[in-house]
Amino acid sequence: MAGITDLPFRRVVAEFGATLVVSEMVASEDMVRARPSARAKAELDLSDGKTAVQLAGRDAWWMAEAARMLADQGAKMIDINMGCPAKKVVGGLSGSALMRDLDHALSLIEAVVGAVDVPVTLKTRLGWDDACLNAPDLARRAVNAGVQMVTIHGRTRCQFYKGQADWAAISAVVQAADVPVIANGDITSPRAARQALVQSGAAGVMVGRGAQGRPWLLAQIAANLAGQPEPLAPQGSALVALVGAHYEAILAFYGRDLGLRVARKHLGWYADAAGGCADARRAVLTAKTPAAVLALLPDLLTPVQEAAA
Repeated sequence: MAGITDLPFRRVVAEFGATLVVSEMVASEDMVRARPSARAKAELDLSDGKTAVQLAGRDAWWMAEAARMLADQGAKMIDINMGCPAKKVVGGLSGSALMRDLDHALSLIEAVVGAVDVPVTLKTRLGWDDACLNAPDLARRAVNAGVQMVTIHGRTRCQFYKGQADWAAISAVVQAADVPVIANGDITSPRAARQALVQSGAAGVMVGRGAQGRPWLLAQIAANLAGQPEPLAPQGSALVALVGAHYEAILAFYGRDLGLRVARKHLGWYADAAGGCADARRAVLTAKTPAAVLALLPDLLTPVQEAAA
């Protein structure tokens, strides 16, 4: 979720009642060296009490130092990323590349656990490929080193995001790890969340791409799993107000020029979720000023069938 779960988006999701929000992945060395992009990614809302920071790296010292800095700044949890499949990350021997060297992976985990007092968690995948499904072994060793929760994306690194997440395969990690195991991958609806829990035996679910354009999805899933009425997705003027506020928060966070570019992907996802018309989508995504974008939001977020009526 790099470039997506920034502070403005996390705030929107948290306002709907998400129990835990996680920052986009932060490179540990960049964080310690005070590179502005890394600091922006890790910026926390210290008032919410439920923000975790996801940390990536390949060197134990940088990982420990970054974790210590983030905990001092108010991170409620440090989540170690050993699941990112991106070529840039894997090429730097971080993310899911660490699943090919569990001894080295463990050294990073031990360094982070030893550096902070806040809970440390682990996010990873089923394995590197179908011939290396070593998530149960990694999880077992991570728990012995002090990790308090493990999240598993139900694909291997070599699958990237292709095909369907294998929730049933996560059950092997549930059996191996004596801590809560969270199922991730293709959690796009309350029904999918229930199926993932049944097939995996996991203690909970983590929503990633499914929340793009639907920041209320986590609240709907939580209510459904608790046997409570699901909150309705915002529509009409309520949706326009929500998206407008999110858009303005993006501009305030990144500045006008960068914010205009960052906001386009979110606006596209909101349009997809709302079923807005193609002409309005094109107009919004090519608009040159914030005022023009805000003026076009009612058209963008109107379902196609309503626009045609």
